[in-house]
Amino acid sequence: MNHYDTNLDKSKANFVPLTPLSFLQRAKDIYPNYEALVYEDRKYTWKEVYKRCIKFASALEKLGIGKGDTVSFLAFNTPEIFEAHYSVPMTGGVLNTINIRLDAKTIAYILDHSEAKVLVVDRQLHVEVKKALSTIKNKIIIIDINDKYADQSKLEKIGDLEYEEFLNTGDEDYYWKMPEDEWQAISLSYTSGTTGNPKGVVYHHRGSYLMSTGSATAWNMPNRLNFLTVVPMFHCNGWCYPWTVPMLNGKTICLRNIDIKKIFELIEEHNVTHFGGAPIVLNMITGAPENDRKKLKQKVYVLTAGAPPPSIIFKKMKSLGFEVMHVYGLTETYGHVTQCAWNEEWNEFDEEKQNEIKARQGVRYPNTEGATIMDPETMKEVPKDGKTIGEIMIRGNVVMKGYFKDKDATEKAMKGGWFHTGDLAVMHPDGYVKIQDRSKDIIISGGENISSIEIENTLSKHPSVSIAAVVAKPDEKWGEVPCAFIESVKDKPVTEKELIDFCKETLAKFKVPKNVVFCELPKTSTGKIQKFELRKKVKELS
Repeated sequence: MNHYDTNLDKSKANFVPLTPLSFLQRAKDIYPNYEALVYEDRKYTWKEVYKRCIKFASALEKLGIGKGDTVSFLAFNTPEIFEAHYSVPMTGGVLNTINIRLDAKTIAYILDHSEAKVLVVDRQLHVEVKKALSTIKNKIIIIDINDKYADQSKLEKIGDLEYEEFLNTGDEDYYWKMPEDEWQAISLSYTSGTTGNPKGVVYHHRGSYLMSTGSATAWNMPNRLNFLTVVPMFHCNGWCYPWTVPMLNGKTICLRNIDIKKIFELIEEHNVTHFGGAPIVLNMITGAPENDRKKLKQKVYVLTAGAPPPSIIFKKMKSLGFEVMHVYGLTETYGHVTQCAWNEEWNEFDEEKQNEIKARQGVRYPNTEGATIMDPETMKEVPKDGKTIGEIMIRGNVVMKGYFKDKDATEKAMKGGWFHTGDLAVMHPDGYVKIQDRSKDIIISGGENISSIEIENTLSKHPSVSIAAVVAKPDEKWGEVPCAFIESVKDKPVTEKELIDFCKETLAKFKVPKNVVFCELPKTSTGKIQKFELRKKVKELS
Protein backbone atom coordinates (compact mmCIF):
# COMPACT_ATOMS: atom_id res chain seq x y z
CA MET A 1 0.00 0.00 0.00
CA ASN A 2 1.28 3.41 -0.97
CA HIS A 3 1.35 5.58 2.18
CA TYR A 4 0.36 8.60 0.11
CA ASP A 5 -2.90 6.92 -0.86
CA THR A 6 -3.93 5.92 2.66
CA ASN A 7 -6.84 8.02 3.95
CA LEU A 8 -6.06 10.64 1.32
CA ASP A 9 -9.14 10.48 -0.85
CA LYS A 10 -10.89 12.83 -3.20
CA SER A 11 -13.62 14.89 -1.56
CA LYS A 12 -15.72 17.92 -2.39
CA ALA A 13 -13.14 19.95 -0.50
CA ASN A 14 -10.15 18.95 -2.61
CA PHE A 15 -11.51 17.85 -5.97
CA VAL A 16 -13.86 19.85 -8.17
CA PRO A 17 -14.42 18.96 -11.84
CA LEU A 18 -12.67 21.44 -14.12
CA THR A 19 -15.04 23.51 -16.24
CA PRO A 20 -14.62 26.85 -18.06
CA LEU A 21 -18.09 27.80 -16.81
CA SER A 22 -16.38 28.81 -13.57
CA PHE A 23 -14.54 31.62 -15.38
CA LEU A 24 -17.77 33.52 -16.05
CA GLN A 25 -18.98 32.99 -12.50
CA ARG A 26 -15.68 34.37 -11.16
CA ALA A 27 -15.78 37.39 -13.48
CA LYS A 28 -19.33 38.16 -12.31
CA ASP A 29 -18.36 37.84 -8.64
CA ILE A 30 -15.16 39.92 -8.81
CA TYR A 31 -15.71 42.36 -11.68
CA PRO A 32 -19.52 42.71 -11.87
CA ASN A 33 -19.56 46.22 -13.34
CA TYR A 34 -16.68 45.91 -15.81
CA GLU A 35 -17.60 46.10 -19.48
CA ALA A 36 -17.45 42.53 -20.78
CA LEU A 37 -19.20 42.16 -24.12
CA VAL A 38 -19.69 44.75 -26.88
CA TYR A 39 -21.54 44.57 -30.18
CA GLU A 40 -22.29 47.86 -31.92
CA ASP A 41 -24.34 49.80 -29.34
CA ARG A 42 -25.09 46.70 -27.24
CA LYS A 43 -22.84 46.68 -24.18
CA TYR A 44 -22.99 44.28 -21.25
CA THR A 45 -21.11 44.08 -17.95
CA TRP A 46 -20.06 40.74 -16.44
CA LYS A 47 -23.06 40.91 -14.12
CA GLU A 48 -25.36 41.39 -17.11
CA VAL A 49 -23.72 38.68 -19.23
CA TYR A 50 -24.02 36.20 -16.36
CA LYS A 51 -27.66 37.14 -15.80
CA ARG A 52 -28.47 36.67 -19.50
CA CYS A 53 -26.74 33.27 -19.58
CA ILE A 54 -28.56 32.12 -16.44
CA LYS A 55 -31.93 33.16 -17.82
CA PHE A 56 -31.34 31.49 -21.18
CA ALA A 57 -30.19 28.30 -19.45
CA SER A 58 -33.31 28.36 -17.29
CA ALA A 59 -35.52 28.88 -20.34
CA LEU A 60 -33.84 25.91 -22.08
CA GLU A 61 -34.40 23.70 -19.05
CA LYS A 62 -38.08 24.63 -19.07
CA LEU A 63 -38.15 23.21 -22.61
CA GLY A 64 -36.75 19.96 -21.24
CA ILE A 65 -33.07 20.46 -22.09
CA GLY A 66 -30.80 18.59 -19.71
CA LYS A 67 -27.62 16.54 -19.49
CA GLY A 68 -26.47 15.23 -22.86
CA ASP A 69 -29.07 17.09 -24.94
CA THR A 70 -27.78 18.89 -28.03
CA VAL A 71 -28.56 22.57 -28.64
CA SER A 72 -27.43 23.78 -32.06
CA PHE A 73 -26.47 27.35 -33.00
CA LEU A 74 -26.23 28.79 -36.50
CA ALA A 75 -25.10 32.31 -35.77
CA PHE A 76 -22.69 35.08 -36.69
CA ASN A 77 -20.26 36.54 -34.14
CA THR A 78 -22.88 38.28 -32.00
CA PRO A 79 -23.51 38.20 -28.22
CA GLU A 80 -25.97 35.30 -28.57
CA ILE A 81 -23.35 32.74 -29.63
CA PHE A 82 -20.91 34.02 -26.99
CA GLU A 83 -23.58 33.52 -24.33
CA ALA A 84 -24.32 30.04 -25.67
CA HIS A 85 -20.85 28.89 -24.59
CA TYR A 86 -22.15 29.23 -21.03
CA SER A 87 -25.93 28.97 -21.10
CA VAL A 88 -26.13 25.64 -22.95
CA PRO A 89 -23.60 23.70 -20.80
CA MET A 90 -25.10 25.31 -17.68
CA THR A 91 -28.06 22.98 -18.25
CA GLY A 92 -25.80 19.95 -18.72
CA GLY A 93 -26.52 20.21 -22.43
CA VAL A 94 -24.01 20.14 -25.28
CA LEU A 95 -23.42 23.17 -27.53
CA ASN A 96 -23.29 22.39 -31.25
CA THR A 97 -22.07 25.40 -33.24
CA ILE A 98 -22.65 25.02 -36.99
CA ASN A 99 -20.76 26.66 -39.86
CA ILE A 100 -22.99 29.44 -41.25
CA ARG A 101 -21.82 28.80 -44.83
CA LEU A 102 -23.01 25.22 -45.07
CA ASP A 103 -25.63 24.12 -47.57
CA ALA A 104 -29.07 22.86 -46.56
CA LYS A 105 -28.19 19.20 -47.05
CA THR A 106 -25.20 19.37 -44.68
CA ILE A 107 -27.11 21.42 -42.11
CA ALA A 108 -29.87 18.83 -42.16
CA TYR A 109 -27.35 16.02 -41.73
CA ILE A 110 -25.78 17.73 -38.70
CA LEU A 111 -29.13 18.45 -37.05
CA ASP A 112 -30.20 14.81 -37.48
CA HIS A 113 -26.86 13.22 -36.61
CA SER A 114 -26.41 15.38 -33.49
CA GLU A 115 -30.01 14.69 -32.42
CA ALA A 116 -30.43 18.40 -31.81
CA LYS A 117 -33.49 19.29 -29.74
CA VAL A 118 -33.18 23.08 -30.18
CA LEU A 119 -31.82 25.19 -33.03
CA VAL A 120 -30.96 28.84 -32.43
CA VAL A 121 -30.47 30.55 -35.79
CA ASP A 122 -29.85 34.02 -37.21
CA ARG A 123 -32.70 35.16 -39.48
CA GLN A 124 -30.25 36.04 -42.24
CA LEU A 125 -29.69 32.30 -42.75
CA HIS A 126 -33.36 31.55 -43.42
CA VAL A 127 -32.99 30.31 -47.01
CA GLU A 128 -30.73 27.31 -46.36
CA VAL A 129 -32.14 26.65 -42.89
CA LYS A 130 -35.74 26.40 -44.10
CA LYS A 131 -34.65 23.96 -46.79
CA ALA A 132 -32.82 21.91 -44.16
CA LEU A 133 -35.77 21.91 -41.76
CA SER A 134 -38.05 20.56 -44.48
CA THR A 135 -35.98 17.37 -44.69
CA ILE A 136 -34.83 16.60 -41.13
CA LYS A 137 -36.17 13.63 -39.21
CA ASN A 138 -35.78 15.07 -35.71
CA LYS A 139 -38.43 17.17 -34.00
CA ILE A 140 -36.72 20.43 -33.21
CA ILE A 141 -37.61 23.69 -31.48
CA ILE A 142 -36.55 26.81 -33.40
CA ILE A 143 -35.42 30.03 -31.74
CA ASP A 144 -34.33 32.80 -34.09
CA ILE A 145 -32.04 35.79 -33.64
CA ASN A 146 -33.40 39.07 -34.94
CA ASP A 147 -30.28 41.23 -35.28
CA LYS A 148 -31.07 44.85 -36.06
CA TYR A 149 -27.51 45.31 -37.39
CA ALA A 150 -27.97 42.69 -40.09
CA ASP A 151 -29.09 43.65 -43.58
CA GLN A 152 -32.85 43.80 -42.93
CA SER A 153 -33.65 43.08 -46.58
CA LYS A 154 -32.10 39.62 -46.15
CA LEU A 155 -33.96 38.66 -42.98
CA GLU A 156 -36.96 36.41 -42.59
CA LYS A 157 -38.56 34.92 -39.50
CA ILE A 158 -37.79 31.21 -39.06
CA GLY A 159 -39.21 29.98 -35.75
CA ASP A 160 -42.05 30.76 -33.40
CA LEU A 161 -39.66 31.92 -30.67
CA GLU A 162 -37.34 34.94 -30.80
CA TYR A 163 -34.09 34.93 -28.79
CA GLU A 164 -34.68 37.92 -26.51
CA GLU A 165 -38.31 37.00 -25.84
CA PHE A 166 -37.32 33.40 -25.12
CA LEU A 167 -34.48 34.48 -22.82
CA ASN A 168 -36.90 36.53 -20.75
CA THR A 169 -38.98 33.42 -19.98
CA GLY A 170 -36.05 32.17 -17.87
CA ASP A 171 -35.50 32.70 -14.15
CA GLU A 172 -32.81 35.01 -12.79
CA ASP A 173 -32.17 32.79 -9.78
CA TYR A 174 -31.59 29.62 -11.83
CA TYR A 175 -28.98 27.34 -10.25
CA TRP A 176 -26.72 26.09 -13.04
CA LYS A 177 -25.46 22.54 -13.30
CA MET A 178 -21.83 21.87 -12.48
CA PRO A 179 -20.61 18.89 -14.54
CA GLU A 180 -20.68 15.69 -12.50
CA ASP A 181 -17.54 14.59 -14.31
CA GLU A 182 -15.04 16.83 -16.08
CA TRP A 183 -15.03 14.25 -18.93
CA GLN A 184 -18.66 15.21 -19.57
CA ALA A 185 -19.28 16.60 -23.06
CA ILE A 186 -19.48 20.39 -23.34
CA SER A 187 -19.57 20.95 -27.11
CA LEU A 188 -19.90 19.23 -30.47
CA SER A 189 -18.23 20.61 -33.62
CA TYR A 190 -18.38 19.11 -37.08
CA THR A 191 -15.41 18.84 -39.44
CA SER A 192 -15.55 20.28 -42.94
CA GLY A 193 -16.56 16.97 -44.52
CA THR A 194 -15.03 17.62 -47.94
CA THR A 195 -14.99 13.91 -48.82
CA GLY A 196 -18.32 12.78 -47.38
CA ASN A 197 -20.45 13.55 -44.37
CA PRO A 198 -18.73 15.64 -41.70
CA LYS A 199 -17.63 14.00 -38.45
CA GLY A 200 -18.78 15.27 -35.07
CA VAL A 201 -15.93 16.18 -32.72
CA VAL A 202 -16.77 16.00 -29.01
CA TYR A 203 -15.06 18.28 -26.45
CA HIS A 204 -15.24 17.84 -22.67
CA HIS A 205 -15.22 20.33 -19.79
CA ARG A 206 -11.68 19.39 -18.71
CA GLY A 207 -10.17 19.93 -22.15
CA SER A 208 -12.01 23.23 -22.63
CA TYR A 209 -10.73 24.48 -19.26
CA LEU A 210 -7.16 23.46 -20.03
CA MET A 211 -7.25 24.95 -23.54
CA SER A 212 -8.43 28.25 -22.06
CA THR A 213 -5.64 28.43 -19.49
CA GLY A 214 -2.99 27.12 -21.88
CA SER A 215 -3.87 29.69 -24.54
CA ALA A 216 -3.46 32.54 -22.08
CA THR A 217 -0.03 31.27 -21.06
CA ALA A 218 1.23 30.49 -24.58
CA TRP A 219 0.18 33.85 -26.00
CA ASN A 220 1.20 35.77 -22.87
CA MET A 221 -2.30 37.27 -22.63
CA PRO A 222 -2.67 39.91 -19.88
CA ASN A 223 -5.64 40.78 -17.70
CA ARG A 224 -8.01 43.45 -19.04
CA LEU A 225 -7.13 42.78 -22.69
CA ASN A 226 -9.53 43.86 -25.45
CA PHE A 227 -10.27 40.92 -27.74
CA LEU A 228 -11.82 41.23 -31.20
CA THR A 229 -13.76 38.18 -32.41
CA VAL A 230 -12.51 37.78 -35.98
CA VAL A 231 -12.39 33.97 -35.82
CA PRO A 232 -15.97 32.66 -36.12
CA MET A 233 -17.23 31.38 -32.78
CA PHE A 234 -18.69 28.40 -34.62
CA HIS A 235 -15.14 27.29 -35.51
CA CYS A 236 -13.52 25.24 -32.71
CA ASN A 237 -15.65 27.31 -30.32
CA GLY A 238 -13.82 30.42 -31.51
CA TRP A 239 -10.51 28.68 -30.67
CA CYS A 240 -11.98 28.50 -27.13
CA TYR A 241 -11.53 32.24 -26.54
CA PRO A 242 -15.15 32.75 -25.40
CA TRP A 243 -13.94 30.81 -22.35
CA THR A 244 -10.42 32.28 -22.13
CA VAL A 245 -11.26 35.99 -22.19
CA PRO A 246 -13.64 36.00 -19.18
CA MET A 247 -10.93 34.22 -17.16
CA LEU A 248 -8.76 37.32 -17.74
CA ASN A 249 -11.51 39.90 -17.21
CA GLY A 250 -10.98 40.87 -20.83
CA LYS A 251 -13.49 42.62 -23.04
CA THR A 252 -14.88 40.81 -26.08
CA ILE A 253 -15.77 42.96 -29.09
CA CYS A 254 -18.04 41.16 -31.55
CA LEU A 255 -17.53 41.43 -35.30
CA ARG A 256 -20.48 40.08 -37.27
CA ASN A 257 -18.77 39.86 -40.68
CA ILE A 258 -15.19 40.05 -41.92
CA ASP A 259 -14.87 43.68 -42.97
CA ILE A 260 -11.31 45.02 -42.99
CA LYS A 261 -12.32 48.67 -42.73
CA LYS A 262 -14.53 47.76 -39.76
CA ILE A 263 -11.66 45.84 -38.14
CA PHE A 264 -9.45 48.94 -38.22
CA GLU A 265 -12.32 51.08 -36.88
CA LEU A 266 -12.97 48.70 -33.97
CA ILE A 267 -9.25 48.49 -33.16
CA GLU A 268 -9.20 52.27 -32.81
CA GLU A 269 -12.55 52.64 -31.02
CA HIS A 270 -12.02 49.89 -28.44
CA ASN A 271 -8.24 49.90 -28.18
CA VAL A 272 -8.19 46.28 -29.37
CA THR A 273 -5.07 44.47 -28.16
CA HIS A 274 -5.61 40.92 -29.47
CA PHE A 275 -7.40 38.98 -32.18
CA GLY A 276 -7.02 35.74 -34.09
CA GLY A 277 -7.44 35.20 -37.79
CA ALA A 278 -6.70 32.84 -40.64
CA PRO A 279 -3.84 33.80 -43.01
CA ILE A 280 -6.45 34.90 -45.56
CA VAL A 281 -7.64 37.59 -43.12
CA LEU A 282 -4.07 38.79 -42.61
CA ASN A 283 -3.70 38.90 -46.36
CA MET A 284 -6.83 41.04 -46.62
CA ILE A 285 -5.50 43.40 -43.94
CA THR A 286 -2.13 43.90 -45.61
CA GLY A 287 -3.75 44.31 -49.02
CA ALA A 288 -6.42 46.77 -47.89
CA PRO A 289 -6.61 50.18 -49.63
CA GLU A 290 -4.96 53.02 -47.72
CA ASN A 291 -8.30 54.73 -47.07
CA ASP A 292 -9.62 51.60 -45.32
CA ARG A 293 -6.71 51.49 -42.87
CA LYS A 294 -6.07 53.44 -39.71
CA LYS A 295 -2.66 53.97 -38.12
CA LEU A 296 -2.40 51.80 -35.02
CA LYS A 297 -1.98 53.65 -31.73
CA GLN A 298 -0.37 50.61 -30.09
CA LYS A 299 0.92 47.19 -31.02
CA VAL A 300 -1.85 44.68 -31.75
CA TYR A 301 -1.15 41.00 -31.11
CA VAL A 302 -2.44 38.57 -33.70
CA LEU A 303 -2.67 34.79 -33.67
CA THR A 304 -2.86 33.08 -37.03
CA ALA A 305 -3.67 29.48 -37.83
CA GLY A 306 -5.15 27.50 -40.66
CA ALA A 307 -3.37 27.02 -43.95
CA PRO A 308 0.36 27.60 -43.29
CA PRO A 309 0.99 31.31 -44.03
CA PRO A 310 3.71 32.39 -46.43
CA SER A 311 6.63 33.98 -44.60
CA ILE A 312 6.13 37.32 -46.41
CA ILE A 313 2.86 37.89 -44.51
CA PHE A 314 4.78 38.36 -41.23
CA LYS A 315 6.87 41.13 -42.76
CA LYS A 316 3.80 42.90 -44.15
CA MET A 317 1.87 42.69 -40.85
CA LYS A 318 4.84 43.92 -38.83
CA SER A 319 5.14 46.99 -41.08
CA LEU A 320 1.55 47.92 -40.12
CA GLY A 321 2.15 47.50 -36.37
CA PHE A 322 0.83 43.96 -35.81
CA GLU A 323 2.82 41.28 -34.00
CA VAL A 324 1.84 37.88 -35.36
CA MET A 325 2.37 34.51 -33.71
CA HIS A 326 1.82 31.39 -35.79
CA VAL A 327 0.00 28.45 -34.20
CA TYR A 328 -1.29 25.11 -35.42
CA GLY A 329 -4.16 22.84 -34.49
CA LEU A 330 -7.30 21.11 -35.65
CA THR A 331 -10.95 20.86 -34.73
CA GLU A 332 -10.03 17.58 -33.03
CA THR A 333 -7.59 19.38 -30.71
CA TYR A 334 -9.82 22.25 -29.49
CA GLY A 335 -7.93 24.57 -31.83
CA HIS A 336 -4.22 25.31 -31.60
CA VAL A 337 -1.82 22.96 -29.83
CA THR A 338 1.54 24.11 -31.18
CA GLN A 339 3.05 27.60 -31.38
CA CYS A 340 6.08 29.19 -32.94
CA ALA A 341 7.49 30.24 -29.58
CA TRP A 342 10.21 32.81 -30.16
CA ASN A 343 13.80 32.41 -28.98
CA GLU A 344 15.73 35.64 -28.40
CA GLU A 345 18.85 34.31 -30.10
CA TRP A 346 16.90 34.45 -33.38
CA ASN A 347 16.85 38.24 -33.14
CA GLU A 348 20.39 38.15 -34.57
CA PHE A 349 19.12 36.64 -37.84
CA ASP A 350 18.22 38.77 -40.85
CA GLU A 351 14.55 39.56 -41.41
CA GLU A 352 14.04 36.94 -44.12
CA LYS A 353 15.38 34.16 -41.88
CA GLN A 354 13.26 35.37 -38.95
CA ASN A 355 10.12 35.32 -41.09
CA GLU A 356 10.96 31.81 -42.31
CA ILE A 357 11.13 30.66 -38.69
CA LYS A 358 7.86 32.44 -37.81
CA ALA A 359 6.12 30.45 -40.55
CA ARG A 360 6.90 27.18 -38.76
CA GLN A 361 4.20 25.43 -36.76
CA GLY A 362 6.59 25.31 -33.83
CA VAL A 363 6.51 23.44 -30.54
CA ARG A 364 3.78 22.13 -28.24
CA TYR A 365 1.54 24.40 -26.16
CA PRO A 366 1.90 24.34 -22.34
CA ASN A 367 -1.39 22.37 -22.20
CA THR A 368 -0.26 19.77 -24.74
CA GLU A 369 1.55 16.69 -23.43
CA GLY A 370 2.95 15.57 -26.76
CA ALA A 371 3.44 16.89 -30.29
CA THR A 372 5.86 15.10 -32.56
CA ILE A 373 6.47 13.78 -36.09
CA MET A 374 6.20 10.04 -36.68
CA ASP A 375 6.16 7.50 -39.44
CA PRO A 376 2.45 6.54 -39.28
CA GLU A 377 3.23 2.91 -40.15
CA THR A 378 6.04 2.22 -37.66
CA MET A 379 4.94 4.89 -35.11
CA LYS A 380 8.59 5.84 -34.66
CA GLU A 381 9.75 9.45 -34.55
CA VAL A 382 11.48 10.76 -37.67
CA PRO A 383 14.99 12.24 -37.44
CA LYS A 384 15.22 15.92 -36.49
CA ASP A 385 16.89 16.85 -39.75
CA GLY A 386 14.38 19.27 -41.29
CA LYS A 387 14.08 16.90 -44.26
CA THR A 388 12.47 13.59 -43.31
CA ILE A 389 8.70 13.80 -43.72
CA GLY A 390 6.33 12.17 -41.25
CA GLU A 391 2.88 12.78 -39.80
CA ILE A 392 2.16 15.22 -36.96
CA MET A 393 0.95 13.29 -33.91
CA ILE A 394 -0.68 14.88 -30.86
CA ARG A 395 -1.29 13.55 -27.35
CA GLY A 396 -2.89 15.23 -24.35
CA ASN A 397 -5.98 16.45 -22.54
CA VAL A 398 -6.89 18.79 -25.39
CA VAL A 399 -7.44 15.99 -27.84
CA MET A 400 -11.16 15.35 -28.47
CA LYS A 401 -13.13 12.69 -26.62
CA GLY A 402 -13.70 11.19 -30.05
CA TYR A 403 -15.98 11.33 -33.07
CA PHE A 404 -19.66 11.34 -32.14
CA LYS A 405 -21.31 8.01 -32.91
CA ASP A 406 -18.30 6.84 -34.95
CA LYS A 407 -16.24 4.30 -33.00
CA ASP A 408 -14.26 3.08 -36.03
CA ALA A 409 -13.12 6.57 -37.04
CA THR A 410 -12.21 7.37 -33.43
CA GLU A 411 -10.09 4.24 -33.05
CA LYS A 412 -8.36 4.89 -36.37
CA ALA A 413 -7.59 8.49 -35.40
CA MET A 414 -6.23 7.45 -31.97
CA LYS A 415 -4.27 4.41 -33.16
CA GLY A 416 -1.09 3.73 -31.20
CA GLY A 417 -1.99 6.12 -28.40
CA TRP A 418 -1.55 9.27 -30.50
CA PHE A 419 -3.98 11.41 -32.47
CA HIS A 420 -3.13 11.16 -36.17
CA THR A 421 -3.56 14.63 -37.72
CA GLY A 422 -3.08 13.70 -41.39
CA ASP A 423 -0.64 16.63 -41.72
CA LEU A 424 2.80 15.86 -43.14
CA ALA A 425 5.74 17.72 -41.65
CA VAL A 426 9.43 17.73 -40.85
CA MET A 427 11.12 18.43 -37.53
CA HIS A 428 14.09 20.77 -37.44
CA PRO A 429 17.11 20.07 -35.21
CA ASP A 430 15.78 22.58 -32.65
CA GLY A 431 12.57 20.55 -32.32
CA TYR A 432 10.38 22.98 -34.26
CA VAL A 433 7.79 21.46 -36.58
CA LYS A 434 7.27 22.67 -40.14
CA ILE A 435 4.31 21.42 -42.16
CA GLN A 436 5.06 20.23 -45.66
CA ASP A 437 1.50 19.38 -46.63
CA ARG A 438 -1.70 17.59 -45.86
CA SER A 439 -1.21 13.94 -46.78
CA LYS A 440 -3.84 14.39 -49.50
CA ASP A 441 -2.16 17.56 -50.84
CA ILE A 442 1.37 16.26 -51.37
CA ILE A 443 2.29 16.17 -55.08
CA ILE A 444 4.18 13.09 -56.27
CA SER A 445 5.93 13.90 -59.54
CA GLY A 446 8.17 11.28 -61.13
CA GLY A 447 8.58 9.62 -57.75
CA GLU A 448 9.57 12.90 -56.03
CA ASN A 449 7.47 14.32 -53.20
CA ILE A 450 6.70 18.01 -53.77
CA SER A 451 5.29 20.23 -51.03
CA SER A 452 2.52 22.44 -52.39
CA ILE A 453 3.16 24.78 -49.47
CA GLU A 454 6.77 25.37 -50.53
CA ILE A 455 5.60 26.47 -53.98
CA GLU A 456 2.82 28.62 -52.49
CA ASN A 457 5.34 30.37 -50.22
CA THR A 458 7.55 31.12 -53.21
CA LEU A 459 4.70 32.49 -55.32
CA SER A 460 3.44 34.65 -52.42
CA LYS A 461 6.73 36.55 -52.40
CA HIS A 462 5.95 37.99 -55.83
CA PRO A 463 4.55 41.55 -55.42
CA SER A 464 1.66 40.84 -57.82
CA VAL A 465 0.43 37.76 -55.93
CA SER A 466 -2.23 38.19 -53.26
CA ILE A 467 -3.00 34.51 -52.59
CA ALA A 468 -1.54 31.33 -54.09
CA ALA A 469 -2.78 27.74 -53.97
CA VAL A 470 -1.07 24.78 -55.62
CA VAL A 471 -2.56 21.35 -56.37
CA ALA A 472 -1.54 18.30 -58.38
CA LYS A 473 -2.43 18.13 -62.05
CA PRO A 474 -2.44 14.69 -63.75
CA ASP A 475 0.42 14.30 -66.23
CA GLU A 476 1.07 11.41 -68.64
CA LYS A 477 4.84 11.51 -68.21
CA TRP A 478 5.35 12.44 -64.56
CA GLY A 479 2.11 11.17 -63.03
CA GLU A 480 1.47 14.55 -61.38
CA VAL A 481 2.84 18.06 -61.79
CA PRO A 482 2.17 21.26 -59.81
CA CYS A 483 -0.58 23.60 -60.99
CA ALA A 484 -0.89 27.05 -59.38
CA PHE A 485 -4.06 29.07 -58.85
CA ILE A 486 -3.50 32.76 -58.21
CA GLU A 487 -5.47 35.70 -56.88
CA SER A 488 -3.46 38.66 -58.08
CA VAL A 489 -3.09 42.05 -56.43
CA LYS A 490 -5.36 44.69 -57.92
CA ASP A 491 -3.60 47.10 -60.26
CA LYS A 492 -0.49 44.86 -60.38
CA PRO A 493 -0.92 42.68 -63.47
CA VAL A 494 1.32 39.66 -63.97
CA THR A 495 1.51 36.91 -66.58
CA GLU A 496 1.77 33.15 -66.29
CA LYS A 497 5.28 33.21 -67.80
CA GLU A 498 6.46 35.87 -65.34
CA LEU A 499 5.36 33.78 -62.36
CA ILE A 500 6.87 30.58 -63.74
CA ASP A 501 10.17 32.39 -64.37
CA PHE A 502 9.99 33.83 -60.83
CA CYS A 503 9.66 30.31 -59.39
CA LYS A 504 12.60 29.07 -61.48
CA GLU A 505 14.86 31.54 -59.65
CA THR A 506 14.64 29.61 -56.36
CA LEU A 507 12.82 26.31 -56.89
CA ALA A 508 14.16 23.08 -58.35
CA LYS A 509 12.96 22.56 -61.90
CA PHE A 510 10.60 19.69 -61.03
CA LYS A 511 8.86 21.87 -58.39
CA VAL A 512 8.07 24.76 -60.74
CA PRO A 513 4.33 24.97 -61.63
CA LYS A 514 3.58 23.79 -65.15
CA ASN A 515 0.41 25.91 -65.29
CA VAL A 516 -0.77 29.11 -63.64
CA VAL A 517 -4.50 29.91 -63.47
CA PHE A 518 -5.74 33.36 -62.43
CA CYS A 519 -9.07 33.33 -60.54
CA GLU A 520 -10.79 34.05 -57.24
CA LEU A 521 -9.89 31.14 -54.97
CA PRO A 522 -12.74 29.19 -53.33
CA LYS A 523 -12.56 29.54 -49.55
CA THR A 524 -14.28 28.23 -46.45
CA SER A 525 -15.85 30.61 -43.92
CA THR A 526 -12.65 30.35 -41.85
CA GLY A 527 -10.47 31.40 -44.77
CA LYS A 528 -9.07 28.03 -45.79
CA ILE A 529 -8.59 27.46 -49.48
CA GLN A 530 -10.89 24.69 -50.73
CA LYS A 531 -8.34 22.65 -52.62
CA PHE A 532 -10.86 19.95 -53.44
CA GLU A 533 -12.64 22.55 -55.60
CA LEU A 534 -9.36 23.42 -57.31
CA ARG A 535 -8.74 19.75 -58.04
CA LYS A 536 -12.05 19.69 -59.90
CA LYS A 537 -10.90 22.67 -61.98
CA VAL A 538 -7.58 20.96 -62.69
CA LYS A 539 -9.39 18.02 -64.28
CA GLU A 540 -10.99 20.47 -66.70
CA LEU A 541 -7.52 21.68 -67.71
CA SER A 542 -6.17 18.16 -68.31
